[in-house]
Amino acid sequence: MIERPLYLNKIMPFVDTPFVKILTGVRRCGKSTILKMIQKKLKEEHHITDEQILSYRFDSMEYEDMTSKELYQELKTKILNTKKTYLFLDEIQEINGWEKVVNTLASDYDVDIYITGSNSRMMSSEISTYLTGRYVTFYIYTLSFDEYLMFKKSYSTIYDIKQEFNQYVRLGGFPATHLQEYSQDEVYTIVRDIYNSTIFSDIVRRNQVKKIDQLERVVKYTFNNVGNTFSAKSISNYLKSEQRKIDNETVYRYLEKLQKAYILHRCSRYDLQGKSILKTQEKFYLADISLRYAVLGYTIDSVASSLENIVYLELKRRGYDVCIGKYKDKEIDFVATKQNEKIYVQVTQEIKSEKTQKREYEQLLEIKDNYPKYVVLTDDFAGGNYQGIKTMHITDFLLSKEY
Repeated sequence: MIERPLYLNKIMPFVDTPFVKILTGVRRCGKSTILKMIQKKLKEEHHITDEQILSYRFDSMEYEDMTSKELYQELKTKILNTKKTYLFLDEIQEINGWEKVVNTLASDYDVDIYITGSNSRMMSSEISTYLTGRYVTFYIYTLSFDEYLMFKKSYSTIYDIKQEFNQYVRLGGFPATHLQEYSQDEVYTIVRDIYNSTIFSDIVRRNQVKKIDQLERVVKYTFNNVGNTFSAKSISNYLKSEQRKIDNETVYRYLEKLQKAYILHRCSRYDLQGKSILKTQEKFYLADISLRYAVLGYTIDSVASSLENIVYLELKRRGYDVCIGKYKDKEIDFVATKQNEKIYVQVTQEIKSEKTQKREYEQLLEIKDNYPKYVVLTDDFAGGNYQGIKTMHITDFLLSKEY
């Protein structure tokens, strides 16, 4: 079990506090394993005994028809009277009405509760009703490039960081695909299985979607347009051109469902002059770039948008709110803010001409504040400073501790 300190360091300070700890994120991003890591740390560092730990996984057949009342009775009878009990409830969203159970246990018993779930029903209004001010949420992402290198080192020797990054771009970061050496085809088979189970369990079955073919066409369009601005109207127009009739409202509903299953991340546009979020032409990024390749196949011309996707996820992992910046008629790839911090990032595969260089730097030079500005690219000789704008190779940016 390879530790993921990025999350453990955030979660462990909340041990033995009255807050319910909620871990959420796309299927197979490593939530269940992080629960096991927390249990291990509790035993090693807090000297908690096995009898104090109750662990359940609710996507098991064993609990398929369990009601919230049965869940309450089950847990109530096993909670210790003499010591604190640590409850680990994995994929809890499978039990309807779980929020009330968790709230009651947290109020009435000496317990420390950790729960996980793979869709944003975890963040529903029910939680707000029952657990207001009593929970903390940790969004778990697939492996960062730094974590990917840690996983790889457990079974292989790393000779060249940049070569490894090329592999990371192709294979993505689902933890299950990096526990041992897998071929590209094997990785895409695993990821396709994750994609299918998410689409059919979290979207089709849960929402009783009838037109699966229509949903899959919307998915393929969004996967194909990662990093491009588009709207529901542009998707419906495209499908109409293929003789597939679909209205804007249906497209919006599908996009919302894909977001709720954590397959897609919506990235809004922000007007830097007007200081307001723009309602149109947002972008969507994937929970992991391997989803695109597993569904559509790997193509060299998709790399540029995959780099953008990787940088977007890295900024989110580090706790930034991320928008696309609009300044006059120019676009900044990412404006990332965290409390009083702000950074601007342009991502480009390579700068082949003076014209490209001018475009990438000019956009940032026009912004007259003093927040850090980066141009991130895959050029082997990337580095240095251009009129205060830092140029970095993408591997250096992803592994950097300076932002």
